[in-house]
Amino acid sequence: MTYLCQLSELRHDSAIGLDPWCDGRDTLIALRYGDGVRVFRNNCPHYDVPMHYRKNGFMTADGQHLVCFAHGALFRPDSGECVLGPCLGQSLKALEVSIDDKGSVWLVG
Repeated sequence: MTYLCQLSELRHDSAIGLDPWCDGRDTLIALRYGDGVRVFRNNCPHYDVPMHYRKNGFMTADGQHLVCFAHGALFRPDSGECVLGPCLGQSLKALEVSIDDKGSVWLVG
């Protein structure tokens, strides 16, 4: 398993970028949604480009959707499914996570 962050670092209606493999860029997007944590690859399925335009700039202003700022595509934060934009019907790649009893969020696999 790969350590990602502390659960306390994640807020509802907000997403953060993570660089768990020290690549020098945020390769993952993490957010709290409902009672759980969602983690997606930071790649728009339209052109396989990073989603953000600035550090942790992954959500719409109202906190309702993840957004690709390169294309304006909107994605559901629970599933990663594109609901508006050029990749309609496609989805962000979701990754499985685990949270331990100390509140550490881990990437499974």
